[in-house]
Amino acid sequence: MTSSHSTAPALHDQWSGRHDGDGADHARWHEVVRIAADPSPSDSQAPSAPGPDTSYPTEFGRHIGVLGFRSDEGVRRNAGRTGAADGPRALRAALSGIALHGPLGDGSVAIVDHGDEVTHGEDLEDGQARQADATGRALSADGNTLTVVLGGGHETAWPSYGGLQQALDAGALRPDDAGTGAAGDAGAGSGAAGDRPRWGVLNLDAHFDLRRADAPSSGTPFLQIAEAERAQGRDLNYAVVGIAEASNTKVLFDTARDLGVEWMTDEECASVGRDGIADFIESFAEQLDVLYLTIDLDVLPAHTAPGVSAPAAFGVEFALILHAVQVAARTGKLRLLDVVELNPTLDIDGRTAKAAARLITDAASIAAGETAGE
Repeated sequence: MTSSHSTAPALHDQWSGRHDGDGADHARWHEVVRIAADPSPSDSQAPSAPGPDTSYPTEFGRHIGVLGFRSDEGVRRNAGRTGAADGPRALRAALSGIALHGPLGDGSVAIVDHGDEVTHGEDLEDGQARQADATGRALSADGNTLTVVLGGGHETAWPSYGGLQQALDAGALRPDDAGTGAAGDAGAGSGAAGDRPRWGVLNLDAHFDLRRADAPSSGTPFLQIAEAERAQGRDLNYAVVGIAEASNTKVLFDTARDLGVEWMTDEECASVGRDGIADFIESFAEQLDVLYLTIDLDVLPAHTAPGVSAPAAFGVEFALILHAVQVAARTGKLRLLDVVELNPTLDIDGRTAKAAARLITDAASIAAGETAGE
């Protein structure tokens, strides 16, 4: 089978932007990102901040890993509007010009781009299998502090789960290592030394994505994950912020209750505000050793995120979602983040991509040790 992994030159082309000067004082994403197959910074005029100069994966030291999943077959199967397969490229473009501060800006924590995996045609399952392996490798790499997956439809969550399980099974995500870059009590979960870490997934989303269907899609991943965990004798720790009652049928609410899912609706988010959302996330994370955060951009209002398959009539305001991401990162347990459902063909003035890029940057900065959002 021919590999669909992105080549280093193709990735270099995706990271570009203005250059204001050398050094950490002028650092932007495109100037500090390193390609996994090529240890040199992605821009020929990169800042002269100190940083590793040897090849991935074992010689980068502490780093944020980035990889993409070019897939929207799951969206097609879920009767949505396709286009999310172009999300990774659009997200890199939106990230490129964002200024970086603290450890990411001075290079003491690197950013490493592993490239993309691709779903070819309708063979979603093959694409997901390769993406799971790529995610597992990124999570297990020496020095990895946070792995960021650029989707893709929300079918991305299934290989994110698969890669997370590979890393957990390999002992790469020990509780005492979780989230070492961020403030927080990383040892508050139930995993004792030598035990498999207790993990959970926090979904910022208007939808449960607990559909039962004949084939996997962007609407099924968390039911797939729950059933996979049940087959291993475990319950899924799953919480959702931003649920739109009008977009989820009674059977989906019933399924969520049966699985013990915790959730906040979009209206509840508006009512309780920053403090209420923070309490919800902190309470959920307290029981965990490792946190997986997945952001479906359709949780945001349509005026902020028009570039999604299912724009939200109400949604959760960007400031609240940004705060939710900051709180999740500050738990000290965030190890895996994916951002999904960006459809560049539907975006207006790059609004959705820019919003996503800010969310990613704050999560990565906090994971790296910067006090973003405080």
